[in-house]
Amino acid sequence: MDTTTLPVRPSTAADLAALIGRELGPTEWYEITQERVNAFADATGDHQWIHIDPERAAASPLGSTIAHGLFSLSLGPYLSGRLLAFDGFAHGLNYGYNKVRFPAPVPVGSRIRMRVTVASVNEVAGDVQVTTTQIIEREGSDKPVMVAESIARVVAGD
Repeated sequence: MDTTTLPVRPSTAADLAALIGRELGPTEWYEITQERVNAFADATGDHQWIHIDPERAAASPLGSTIAHGLFSLSLGPYLSGRLLAFDGFAHGLNYGYNKVRFPAPVPVGSRIRMRVTVASVNEVAGDVQVTTTQIIEREGSDKPVMVAESIARVVAGD
């Protein structure tokens, strides 16, 4: 896909509905550094050694520290916002997730990127509910590192 036109900026429910089934992306690559993993560990209090102890992790079957699965998930709003922006609406909110999986680890030093497919668009209580499938892939890996079904609610402007 030509990423020069991204993010896509719908401003109506009809604009969103026209995107159903369309894959957006991929985003640019995002590097997973030890500093970013450590900052996530500090923010969440999850200091498990496989994430923050490079020496111990090097001796593990994984061979290095890895990013937290929830770190990958937390990048969803940033990465998906590079593909699909709701700034044409009064506001948008993260409504949740139906399903999240982490099929493969993300070793520190990896580069990841996201693809988003709009799965459904429904009017709910005067808002528009948008369900997308978010896939994060790691450079050089055949297996995705995260697959999530994300739900957003957007409100049309007055």
